[in-house]
Amino acid sequence: MCQLRAAQVAGPSAVLYSSPAMTGRTQFGPFVFDPASGELWRDGIPVRLQPQPGRVLAILVERAGTLVSRDELQQQIWSDGTSVDFERGLNFCVAQLRSALGDSADAPRYIETAPKRGYRFVAPVTPLEQAPLPAVNAPLPAAGILRRRLLLGTLGAFASVAGAAIWVRVRSRLVSVAVVSFDNETGQDTFDRVAVAIADQTVARLASPDRVRRLAVIGNAAALRRPRAFRDVKELGREVGADYVVLAQMKMDASSVRLIAHLIRVTDQAHLWAQTFDRPEFTLAVQSEIAEAIAVAVTARLAGA
Repeated sequence: MCQLRAAQVAGPSAVLYSSPAMTGRTQFGPFVFDPASGELWRDGIPVRLQPQPGRVLAILVERAGTLVSRDELQQQIWSDGTSVDFERGLNFCVAQLRSALGDSADAPRYIETAPKRGYRFVAPVTPLEQAPLPAVNAPLPAAGILRRRLLLGTLGAFASVAGAAIWVRVRSRLVSVAVVSFDNETGQDTFDRVAVAIADQTVARLASPDRVRRLAVIGNAAALRRPRAFRDVKELGREVGADYVVLAQMKMDASSVRLIAHLIRVTDQAHLWAQTFDRPEFTLAVQSEIAEAIAVAVTARLAGA
């Protein structure tokens, strides 16, 4: 899951961003981002970011204030993929970035959407060497001196165990969940897009800011798009690094269409949760409703994992 470098937990330098190794990184708001590695920190604490969202963020930050078209992103990141994979992949990446940054599409502070055109990074970006850093010898107000003494005292007292403690805390609260492409078993091609749409919305709902703090969501790996006949849940989990898998099938009879969703534990392939959704039609509103219901149920079921 998340691994913390020793330098990040060894002492006061972990929160000051003053190490020479930080050269080339950029700062925006409370975040520091390394475009070369795709690593992101908020107030000195690592923020989980998957490789593809990291690459998208690197491109947007590099051209901050400029509209980056969807075509440009496709050429740079998905040049060898199909247009369908690109559309799903980019939507997932932007959803992941907004979750990591605590951003909103409706009131963006970092990533602005130009509908059907592309995205623009709208926050001021500062090269780290130019960013205002706390000066160790600079005079501080009394409250600042007290906070610094408390911080240094705490870090000094627990330096020998800080790395292990923080690693255990992060590891224990993050559960990795993979959302497999939902299967259309209705026999009607028109439901192919519906199944894909509900799966994509489920990824977005699981990766929302209030849930992503506890869940590491995987929704765009090529292995997740394998046909059901060639899908082995245990092998799939090992391949993408998931602890749990969410999958679903769409079926129909003469009166309605049914979606059956499942949550499966990878280690023993046990079904931890399943629910049936019967609907006369699958409008956009219904798709959103089902995706949210799945996300709520999965989060609740894994709350103690």
